[in-house]
Amino acid sequence: MKEGIHPDYRPVVFHDIGADYKFLTRSTMGSKETIVWEDGQEYPLITVDISSASHPFFTGKMKYVDAAGRVEKFQKKYGWAKKGE
Repeated sequence: MKEGIHPDYRPVVFHDIGADYKFLTRSTMGSKETIVWEDGQEYPLITVDISSASHPFFTGKMKYVDAAGRVEKFQKKYGWAKKGE
């Protein structure tokens, strides 16, 4: 590999805030936040909304999301109406 053209590939901790699940893996993502992991080392911390610990495909549990309320709010805000109204 050529030197100086590839991003830094290093250990990073990802935190699924929905399931309060943390895991250590390698990534090129960076973060200003850090966390001290179980091994005593300090790693960059990346927060995510969903991971295998909270995704319905992996957990087998459906999580209700109020998408209808957000869609109606958007339509009301921008004057979009459903067909036939």
